[in-house]
Amino acid sequence: MSITRQDERVIHDSFHPKAWNEVRAHDSWSVFKIMAEFVEGMEKMSRMGPCVAIFGSARTKPGDKYYEMAVEIAEKLADFGFGTITGGGPGIMEAGNKGARQGGATSVGLNINLPFEQHFNPYIDSDKNIAFDYFFVRKTIFMRYSQGYIAMPGGFGTLDELSEALTLIQTNKMVEFPIVLVGSEYWQGLINWFRTTLLKDRMIAEEDFEIFHIVDTADDAVKIIKEFYKKYAVRPNF
Repeated sequence: MSITRQDERVIHDSFHPKAWNEVRAHDSWSVFKIMAEFVEGMEKMSRMGPCVAIFGSARTKPGDKYYEMAVEIAEKLADFGFGTITGGGPGIMEAGNKGARQGGATSVGLNINLPFEQHFNPYIDSDKNIAFDYFFVRKTIFMRYSQGYIAMPGGFGTLDELSEALTLIQTNKMVEFPIVLVGSEYWQGLINWFRTTLLKDRMIAEEDFEIFHIVDTADDAVKIIKEFYKKYAVRPNF
């Protein structure tokens, strides 16, 4: 796509100090929209019951081993009394909601308005379909209302959500909950980098590796969630 001189002028003008001042002058009004998203999200999620977040790539297709594993994990979590929260879109998110639906558990979708990839999947409960404009509001809701994190293979969005959870638990800004990375062949390179670079350069500590687990089966993923809550003598009930 070619850029005309008029387009260049618009781009140039948007970076003019006066233009930025006008933009910043309206920033305070966006607080009300942000507050509205928080209020709606918290009001709805406070009635959902215990749920585990399953997240991963929106590009993963039905039939892929990780798609089918996400379905299985959500269905098995339902047997233990957990619903599933996903990002509400296709791919791994769809798989998580599908498994929850098949297991008869709560199926929640926290969608984000994007120009591509994202659209509600058909397995979310009709009254548990929540849309967000702001990623940071959506992530806050994920963190606050999840009793566990299942990270399937994914891209930048998955890494963003995983890093947020790891950081909040590491810094004691959030109550500890189990974080499970599914697929050692996918995640091992990242974990190796954690050890050979972050740990070696003292950017993290050895005990930080206790924050998460890596598994290769649906049964092992669900077992970690179960064992965590058995340890605290807590069994969720809907």
